[in-house]
Order: sequence, then C-alpha cells, then structure tokens
Amino acid sequence: METLQAPTVRDMAATAPQNQADARQPRPAPRERPGAAKRVAGGLAFDKIGAIYVWAAISIIFAIWVPDRFPQLETAKQILNANALTALAALSITIPLATRVFDLSFAFTMSMAGVTAAHFVAVGSPLLIAVGAGMVVALLIGLVNAVVVVVMRIDSFIGTLATGSLIQALITMATGDTPIQDLKLGGGFSKIGQTDMGGVTLPVLYAIVVAFAVWYLLEHTATGRRLYATGFNPDAARLAGVNIERLRFVSLVVSGGLAGFAGIVLASTIQSGSPTGGSPYLLPAFAAAFLGATQLKHGRFNAWGTIIAVMLLGTGTTGLGLANAPQWAANMFVGVVLIASLAVTGIQRRASAGPRRFAWARLRRATTSATS
Repeated sequence: METLQAPTVRDMAATAPQNQADARQPRPAPRERPGAAKRVAGGLAFDKIGAIYVWAAISIIFAIWVPDRFPQLETAKQILNANALTALAALSITIPLATRVFDLSFAFTMSMAGVTAAHFVAVGSPLLIAVGAGMVVALLIGLVNAVVVVVMRIDSFIGTLATGSLIQALITMATGDTPIQDLKLGGGFSKIGQTDMGGVTLPVLYAIVVAFAVWYLLEHTATGRRLYATGFNPDAARLAGVNIERLRFVSLVVSGGLAGFAGIVLASTIQSGSPTGGSPYLLPAFAAAFLGATQLKHGRFNAWGTIIAVMLLGTGTTGLGLANAPQWAANMFVGVVLIASLAVTGIQRRASAGPRRFAWARLRRATTSATS
C-alpha cells in the first residue's frame, strides 16, 4: 500500500510563489443586479415593445383622421371582437413556428373543422358530438401534417401547403363549394361564438385563455425551453438530448387542434359552414406571429407578442375601414407589416446568434488548448 507523505519544506517553498501570485490576482467583482429604473427602462425600450408605440401612433393618426367614429369605446370593442379569431389563428401556429416549422394548412384546417361541425349540427346531431367531430378532424389533419413533415422529412413549407391543397379539394368535393346553412345553426351552436358579455363576445375570452396557455407552455415549462432550443439550433438541441422530432411532431398536432377550434368558433360566429372560411386568416395570422416575434422576446415567437401584433393590425384595418379607404388598402397594410416584421425578426435572430457563436468558439479554443 502506498503511504501518504507530508509535504516537505522544499515542496512548500516551490509552491509558495504560485500561491502568492494567485493571492495577488484580483477576484472578479460580483455582477450587480440592475436597478428597478434600469429594468423598467429596458422593458420599455423600442426594440422590446416597438409595436406598442407604433400601435399608439396609428391610434392617434386615426383619431385625428376619423375623429367622429374612431376614438370611441364601441370602436375598441369592435376591434377586439373582429380580431379575436385572427388571434386564435395566429396562436395556433405560434408553437410550431417556435420549432422552426411552418403550418400553412391551418387556414384550410379551420375551414374543414367548421364545415364538419356545421354539417353535424345541420343533420340534427347533438352539439357536443358536432363540436367533437370538428375537433377530431382537425387533430387528424395535424397528425397527417406531422407524419408528412417529421416522419417523411418533407420540408414543412411544402408539405403543409400540399396537405392544405388536399384539404381544400376534400371540402370542395363534399360541399360543392356551397356553404352549409341551416336554421339549426342559429341555436346552441351559434352561442359558441356569438355570446355577448358587455359588448365583448366569447371569442375574445377564448383568445385570452389560449394565449395564457401558450405563454405558460413556452415560458415556464421545460418543454417550452426545448421547443425554443429546437427552433434556434436543432443540431445543438439534439446533441443535448432533446428529441426534436417528437417536439415538432406534437407541435403540428397541437397546431391542428387549435386551428380546428378556431374554425368551429368561426362557423358558430357566421352561423355557416363556409368552404373557404379560414382562407382570409392565412396572411394576417402569419403577419401577427412574425410581428409578435419582434416584441418582448427578441426573435422568439411568443404568445403576448402575437396578441400585441394582432391588436396593431386590427387597429390599422379597422381604422382604414372607418376612413372609407379602398378595399386593397387593408391587404397592403398587412403585407407591408409582414415584410417589415420578417426583416426585423431576421436582424434580431442574427444579433442574438452572434454572442452564442462567439461563446461556442471561445469554448472550443479553450478545450483545444487544454487537450494539446
């Protein structure tokens, strides 16, 4: 057995200079937490909540442009009610977008779920069965999207666009592009989307609840952190043990379910199963999601940023309508906002990726020098 020997005087003398040098090196001072004023100022910076400032500016412009109709409580309620479905549609694609997956079929899923629920109500099925049938169809579409994108490894942009085209073909084949209308749709089914609470309809409440759920998932759970890691750097996430395929698979199924719910609420609101009811929400939903990614979380798709973006877009389109602007003006407004938000999102992603690349390069250099 080896015996432990006490350090000799020679050993102590040899190590003394090194210990003294270490003692002379100044220790890094602990990082001070910024004060409350700095934290508030950082939270109110334009790059964090710029859309709120733009939203306020747009509101002021329309209050001056249409002073007799825009600055009223009824206009605010109109903006909330008219854009609740857009918020639900945008929130349905927020989770897959967080994993860098596009779901271009969500608008067609909305139409399919609404048509399915309206059909079952029109033939006399109980309300619960009709809503359940619409949700099942939507979840099946999400499952098909997940298989196409994750299992078959087809690019999500192309794959979901293809499934959306197939869904529209099935809707046309089943309905002949004729809306499903029946007196039974005006009963209990219409209450899902038309129940009024002080001038604000239930879809506004649905949007708030879904936003809270998406916010909690992405910001306060390990699954949310893994979703963001998958979207920012899938290779690093995979090396860290994250099952990115499973997350993307589930995100597409969840997207289908949320889009289906939005479609059922839409059918209830208009009391009709429209074969193209979801199509007008395609561009505004993506515009809101990408604009929302520039707010609060610097290039990360998030729930409350999406809600802020929906309100900004809704205020702009409602104001243009009250000002009797040409019909094309609203589409141009949404398109310009989408291009601007995409550009800002790209800049923020590159800016946030720069420090991470620098940190990884520094770590690799340190590892190489330690092993050489």
